[in-house]
Amino acid sequence: MTSYNLDISSVLPLSKGKPEQIIVLCHGYGGDGKDISTLAISWQRFLPNAIFLCPNAPEVCSINPQGFQWFDLTSEKEEIILEKSLIAEDKLSIFLDQVLDNFQLQPKNLALVGFSQGTMIGIQTGLKKKKQINCLVGYSGKIINQKHLLDKINSKPKIFLMHGADDTIVPVTHLLEAKEYLTNQGLKIKTKIFKNCEHRIPVEGSSLGLGFLKKNLL
Repeated sequence: MTSYNLDISSVLPLSKGKPEQIIVLCHGYGGDGKDISTLAISWQRFLPNAIFLCPNAPEVCSINPQGFQWFDLTSEKEEIILEKSLIAEDKLSIFLDQVLDNFQLQPKNLALVGFSQGTMIGIQTGLKKKKQINCLVGYSGKIINQKHLLDKINSKPKIFLMHGADDTIVPVTHLLEAKEYLTNQGLKIKTKIFKNCEHRIPVEGSSLGLGFLKKNLL
């Protein structure tokens, strides 16, 4: 088994054959790869030739030592959050390269899925990759730093952002801001806001995310 720079939970292709698609799922703040692998398990039978890789973020979470964080959120200073996110971005970017190399697949065969902080790091990493990944699905996230990203977008994968209208952890205004910002940068953005939904992935969100992946990867 190839070793990666991040620890992973994986859900193997149902076909038991060589993977034809790679879906990398990035968990939220304080979570882990096993948490978000439940999404992969529910999608597996509809994408039987895909391998789902769910990495643990690189740092132990500062407020929940049982979980992990992509970057520390205890500071309120934008520049410090950005600086820490760049370290995580570099690690996720290396991980994606390792995965593609291991399975001998092209970036067009890879999709990124994120929840909350996993969406944040997924957007920043995915758009800065020089070789464009297939697509990105983001739940309950935001753009970490719009000013930083402005002149560093190297590729424009299709993106589907979803959010709960009643989210108090990452308010839904961040989805609206991301949509406007990314549309202005020439990206194709699809969005969905769920009524009576807080900071979570509802069943409808899981179903819509799956449909987007199938449409773009198959």
